[in-house]
Amino acid sequence: MNSSTEADHGAASSDDAAVAGAPEKASAAVPGPPAPAARGVPKWRRTLRPYLLIVPALLLTGGILYPFGLGLYYTVFDFAASKPQPDFVGLENYRRIFTDSSFWDSAWVTVLYAVGAAAVETVLGVAVALLLHRSTLVGRVLEKVLILPLMIAPVIAAIIWKLMLQPSVGVVNYLLRPFGLGGVQWTDTPTGALLSSIAVDVWVYTPFVAILALAGLRSLPASPFEAAAVDGAGWWFTFRKLTMPMLWPYVLVAVIFRFMDSLKVFDIIYALTEGGPGDSTVVLQIRAYLEAIRFQRYSFGLSYMIVLWAVVYLAAMVLVRYLGRIQNRAAEVPK
Repeated sequence: MNSSTEADHGAASSDDAAVAGAPEKASAAVPGPPAPAARGVPKWRRTLRPYLLIVPALLLTGGILYPFGLGLYYTVFDFAASKPQPDFVGLENYRRIFTDSSFWDSAWVTVLYAVGAAAVETVLGVAVALLLHRSTLVGRVLEKVLILPLMIAPVIAAIIWKLMLQPSVGVVNYLLRPFGLGGVQWTDTPTGALLSSIAVDVWVYTPFVAILALAGLRSLPASPFEAAAVDGAGWWFTFRKLTMPMLWPYVLVAVIFRFMDSLKVFDIIYALTEGGPGDSTVVLQIRAYLEAIRFQRYSFGLSYMIVLWAVVYLAAMVLVRYLGRIQNRAAEVPK
């Protein structure tokens, strides 16, 4: 009995000691005043930090706007190699451009090239994406091989195709000779040169469209397609009513990039045909190069570039607005 009382008394005393020591432990756990280095960032640094963060963006913007503004300034003069002391001419360079028949010929070639290349690349890219969307071994292998043309510089690809399209020693005519199609002058006729340039562009950039379309296909929800399969819908109905309406925003992004890039193409056409034969493949970008570099009419060539920039800007603005409407329609968002 005494032993149990002593045990209870010892336990009680130990509990009292624990309770008595708790405030000491709690006070020991409370952190003291922070060290001077950890009290926070000085106010002047907090005030300056947002401005420091936008410095790279300002430098990049200045690096873009300065040459653009300088080029725009030069277009109101008549800078040329033959005229070291230029005169102010105002909008005379632009008047000359729009009254020159060669400008309209180049504009027509540019539109044909851009529309043709973007249309073929879109159709082929979506078709390739639909084939690769099937999870097969061949599809997985081809998906890795698909990016190889994108790893080649366009000018190098154009030079390779120029050698392959040679009438006498080119491998393309060699492969077509057994079918009675050898000896074709691929780049020696106006139509053949334009079609050959578009074909090289298609070979280089179709994988870009296919990759974007494939990413879009893999992000589509599965429930609408499962419901269509349960209802017995065919492949063509599913593709026309479900796949393309939901996939079109992704495809339109690829179309915007490819159409804008095709409007200002230079490397593929110049490396393949140099704008020939004659002026049959002289697009606006090549026309600006010829005027500014080869003919050394600097202000006139820069005026071509400003006009081309305006064309690309307006086309991009229209396509981006259309993309916004398509995205709202795909997401069923009211206007």
